[in-house]
Amino acid sequence: MVARVTKGWDVTLMFEPGRVIVGNAGVLLTRVIWVKPGVIRPYIIVDAAMNDLARPAMYDAWHDFAAVQPTGARMTANIAGPVCESGDTFAMGRDIDAVASGDLAIFRTAGAYGATMASTYNSRPLVPEVMVDGDNYAVVADRIAAETILAAERIPDWLE
Repeated sequence: MVARVTKGWDVTLMFEPGRVIVGNAGVLLTRVIWVKPGVIRPYIIVDAAMNDLARPAMYDAWHDFAAVQPTGARMTANIAGPVCESGDTFAMGRDIDAVASGDLAIFRTAGAYGATMASTYNSRPLVPEVMVDGDNYAVVADRIAAETILAAERIPDWLE
C-alpha cells in the first residue's frame, strides 16, 4: 500500500518499527536482592533501578514482572530498585510470581523503553543490551562502566 501510494514521489521513506513491535520484544532482566518484610506486604528489592527502566517512576507505567523460573506460587508485593529515591518503584501491591533473594526475574515490554530512556543517574552504569534469537545471543551494546562515567566528570579548579 505504501509503495502504491508513494509511487512517483521523489523521496526516501524510512520506517521505525515502533513501540508495538519493539516494546513487546524486549525484557529487562533483573535479580532479586532481597525480599524485605513490609507492614502490609513485602518489598521485592531488585538490582534494576529507575535509571534502567524509567517509565514506572516517571508516570506509573505498567510492566509485567515475572520470575524466570516460576514455581506456580504467587504473592502480592511491592517491587522497588536499590536507588534511594521514593520514585524507584516498579509496582505497588502487584500480584506476581513468588520470588526469593537471588532469583532472576524480568520486566516485560521493556524493549522500546530501556536503553533509550536510561540514564547514569546516581553513577549507575547503563545495562548491557543483549539480542537473543532462539539459542543465539550477542551483546549489541556494552555496559558503560562506572569508571568511564566518573572519568567524564570534572571538578572546577576553584573548588579544589
